[in-house]
Amino acid sequence: MDLSNLKPAEGSTKNRKRIGRGTGSGRGGTSTRGHKGAGSRSGYKSKVGFEGGQMPLQRRVPKVGFKNPNRIEYVGINLDVIQGLIEKFDLKAISFDTLKEHGLISKNDLIKIMGRGEVKVKVDVKAHAFTAAAQKAIEALGGSVEKI
Repeated sequence: MDLSNLKPAEGSTKNRKRIGRGTGSGRGGTSTRGHKGAGSRSGYKSKVGFEGGQMPLQRRVPKVGFKNPNRIEYVGINLDVIQGLIEKFDLKAISFDTLKEHGLISKNDLIKIMGRGEVKVKVDVKAHAFTAAAQKAIEALGGSVEKI
């Protein structure tokens, strides 16, 4: 094999349609544009979503909902997840870096500690937010809660 006999793989290339090259080509005459009307003329351009006068989809479907641009989105971590980490890795403190290290959050997440489950040992927790139940449960065992 050398450069003189290289060819693309079978079926990987197609010739483009050569429109308007005489009636013998099968695409002459009206050049696939039909007869008369705006669509047959040069410079024709329909609006995005135009459905030939039928009520377009974006107007048929009702408007719904609202997305608050100022919403602060937290990743919730429950107390039972924290207890699982403490037991598995023998931790005394939970911080942003600890949770990131164990794959529970990514670097741009904000953490909120939630109250499901229970913590059985004293632990120091650093997070962006806490629910009242979670804070109470951590402090009941002599642990500390610190907002980042």
